[in-house]
Amino acid sequence: MIEQLVEQIEARFAELGRLMTDPTVINDRKRYAEVGREYAHLEPGAKLSEEWRRTRDDVAGAQEMLEEGEDAEVREMLGSARARQEELEEDLRLAMVERDPNDDKNVILEVQGGAGGDEAALWAGDVARMLQKYAEKRGFSTEVMDAGEGKHTFAVKGDGAYSVFKYEGGTHRVQRVPATESQGRIHTSTCTVAVLPEVEDVEVDVQQSDLQIDVYRSGGPGGQSVNTTDSAVRITHKPTGIVVAMQDEKSQLQNREKAMRILRARIYEAALAEQQAAVSSERRAQVGTGDRAEKIRTYNYGERRVTDHRIKFTAHNLDDVLAGDLAEFTGALQNDEKRRRLEEQAASA
Repeated sequence: MIEQLVEQIEARFAELGRLMTDPTVINDRKRYAEVGREYAHLEPGAKLSEEWRRTRDDVAGAQEMLEEGEDAEVREMLGSARARQEELEEDLRLAMVERDPNDDKNVILEVQGGAGGDEAALWAGDVARMLQKYAEKRGFSTEVMDAGEGKHTFAVKGDGAYSVFKYEGGTHRVQRVPATESQGRIHTSTCTVAVLPEVEDVEVDVQQSDLQIDVYRSGGPGGQSVNTTDSAVRITHKPTGIVVAMQDEKSQLQNREKAMRILRARIYEAALAEQQAAVSSERRAQVGTGDRAEKIRTYNYGERRVTDHRIKFTAHNLDDVLAGDLAEFTGALQNDEKRRRLEEQAASA
């Protein structure tokens, strides 16, 4: 079984290597990008395959030596080689688990205050900054699309952005003493994060006749006008009832373009959720109600710890996490997802 998997990986990796140097592929920008992405995704599996073959040879060599006579050192080497071979076989299975088809996409993140009033709105800002800093650390670019009281919408762009940020969807709970708390009491507040894969026009069929587009003047704090022209845009997708409003830009055209990007992402994600009945509505499953009892992760300021409740993983570097150091959590969540997908594939085989 593993031998066949290794052969498949080696054959496909060699083929992709040839395609990367094929002038026909190189001249086709889209095709070259697709081949490059697949090559990069398969490279870790190819390296594991190479090491697996070497380890298998080590096992065979040690067995031959033991047939000629018992040797404690060779016996120990055989045991180590066999143990490593088993680890590599597990790593290979995980490396070749079917990927989420959205993993290569850019993402739109919506962070919104949940339970906790003003403190929840402040916490939403902290989480939005944490995620933006994490994007920068990963080499992604960010684009702020909308920012208001307790709500922050921004795009993260870069190859594989969704594969990193999809684990941030859900309720983020904080336990801390608010700056406005005079008696030093710890408050528990939440914010919700929705992670939407950003899609191209061709992936979502949005008919102009299905849209109701309203324009109005942008409003600032206290309802005062901050714009003398009707630059704000509200788009309603009548078949789904999804509404997106945008007023951050001075130009109506820019607000409309941003609103349509968010709308397409929400429609696409809602369609995915409908297809995947097991997860019901993906966005509602991610966001929940924002209640304190619903949480994917807790940030405890007093103990300086962060706990991800989905995988029972705790780190004691709160300041680093808030500064965007989320790689350890992402890695653990990716491994958990791969194992679950592997179990699902085995069960359906």
